[in-house]
Amino acid sequence: MDTAAAIPVPRLIDAEGLGDLFQALVTGGYQVIGPTVQDSAIVLSELSSAAELPFGWGVRLQPGGYQLRHRDDAAAFGHAAGPQSWKRFLHPPRERLWSARRTADGFDLDEADDDEPPRYAFLGVRPCDLRAIAIQDRVLAQPGSRYAARRARLFIVAVNCTEPGQTCFCASLGAGPGADGGACDLVLTELLDEHGHRFLVDVGSQQGAGLLGQVRSERADDALVRRARSAVRTAADRMGRQLEAGDLRGLMADSYQAARWDDVAARCLTCGNCTMACPTCFCTTVEDTTDLTGEHAERWERWDSCFDLDFSYLHGGSIRSSAKSRYRQWLTHKLGSWHDQFGSSGCVGCGRCIAWCPAGIDLTEEVRALRAERDLREEQ
Repeated sequence: MDTAAAIPVPRLIDAEGLGDLFQALVTGGYQVIGPTVQDSAIVLSELSSAAELPFGWGVRLQPGGYQLRHRDDAAAFGHAAGPQSWKRFLHPPRERLWSARRTADGFDLDEADDDEPPRYAFLGVRPCDLRAIAIQDRVLAQPGSRYAARRARLFIVAVNCTEPGQTCFCASLGAGPGADGGACDLVLTELLDEHGHRFLVDVGSQQGAGLLGQVRSERADDALVRRARSAVRTAADRMGRQLEAGDLRGLMADSYQAARWDDVAARCLTCGNCTMACPTCFCTTVEDTTDLTGEHAERWERWDSCFDLDFSYLHGGSIRSSAKSRYRQWLTHKLGSWHDQFGSSGCVGCGRCIAWCPAGIDLTEEVRALRAERDLREEQ
């Protein structure tokens, strides 16, 4: 994305303008993906119109708990992160790599489809998820990869967060509540007040500027811009959780023998929900299938989890057979050794792992306990 041509003057659109923005994306050949209400949750799905956005819906979050709620207003983006992340579209949960059919001369191999990858437009990307996409770029966007091909065709409309959820802690990690405009094409800040339902629009790329030019908008006055910026700043003080981010890498390295791992292992079900909901977890495995005749075989790549007993299987058995060792591996990698591999934390503070853990395990509380245990050891 070319950010050199970014428009410095914010624009203003109304709720109908959001529909115009949607139509401009469709006209531009994009398949628009955004949040919508389905199955008692706010999920990410292809939208047929802007009207399918979750206007008037919010959520209640707690460790191991997620519930839809009716809002007192018609906000389209007045909700926190849902059970899904955008990675499922760039890094699908299951993808065919090749298929083969037996012939008289052996096998005919059919590589994965060579069709052009979908041209996605993500509408409503939270700042934490915007950071997660950037992290996955460093991991998966290798030249020639299917991920890189999808990513190159992506248009991102981010949404600043003005109402964080009870399990959110993105501010602790610098991943929100304001979006990095240089990492997306457009950034919306939703405003509902006595003047109506409006969206302040900032431009992050030349592509975004071109698309916004197709949408009815007006220049935003300075007072409104200040009000929108203030709403985002104050959201940082209303996070439902806090994570002391200083020296997490060192803390994880110092805590290998911590007694806290036994405590969390007594609660952890090793179900892998946290890794499936996490927007940055990227591990996969490969599985081969055949039909009953043995004439046709396929190879598929699918998501895997370090909580799976077979994930660390070597000849003779798994090297992480206990819940303690698997949870320790996940948290130590996410907050510690991820820095060594990719230059940052693997956590963006979205809180999904807290809300979608059936045992209600809270990552921020586990880190707090590990830090307290290390401090006590050092005092003795």
